[in-house]
Amino acid sequence: MIAKFQTVVIDGVFLGKVRERWQGRPPSAIGKSTVYGRQKIDELGFTGDAQADLKHHGGHDKAIHHYATDHYPLWIAEGEIPDGTIPAAFGENIATRGLTEDTLCIGDILKLGSATVQISQGRQPCWKVSEYTNNKRMAYRFQKTGRTGWYYRVLDHGAAGAGDEVTVLERPQPDWTVKRVTVARLSRQTSQGEAETLALMPELADGWRQAFAKMASGNLLEDQSKRLEG
Repeated sequence: MIAKFQTVVIDGVFLGKVRERWQGRPPSAIGKSTVYGRQKIDELGFTGDAQADLKHHGGHDKAIHHYATDHYPLWIAEGEIPDGTIPAAFGENIATRGLTEDTLCIGDILKLGSATVQISQGRQPCWKVSEYTNNKRMAYRFQKTGRTGWYYRVLDHGAAGAGDEVTVLERPQPDWTVKRVTVARLSRQTSQGEAETLALMPELADGWRQAFAKMASGNLLEDQSKRLEG
């Protein structure tokens, strides 16, 4: 059941810098560390955060990545990550309990600390998730389960830190949960009518609208190997 106008508390905020992590492979800023105190948020997300691959990460539609702490016990129980693994293991910026891909929708507008943000898309997992977790199939498991987290675009600047509240303010697309849209995007299994609707959804990130437009035209082919395997 989707909880409208729900409020939760931020468990942690995590920021990172670009660094060389794996020999012979591109650099990454997936390694995030806990930061304390309220952190400034502008149109590109937390000002103290960084992204290495600006073609596929960051930008206005992927300014902040939010991941549900609720998923960690599931990943541990499934044997995908070690017992005791804690948030920021997947490179997220924010962790909370009580909000998931099933309870949030594309286009939801939320108060994040003193900033205002909007859900723009789910996460397309890449090979870096597998490398960072030392689990070669992790990116595939992210994709299969739909437990990917979600991205925000920033509508109003502000600041946020652990202990601040996150509140759902508006829900313009109540039929389109983050999980529903993310699974459709990553599996490319959706009806032509649904793809047409998503291609025209103004709240959805541009890149995903373009992908759904291709699906609506009957083009269901997409080579995901480079993204998932590097």
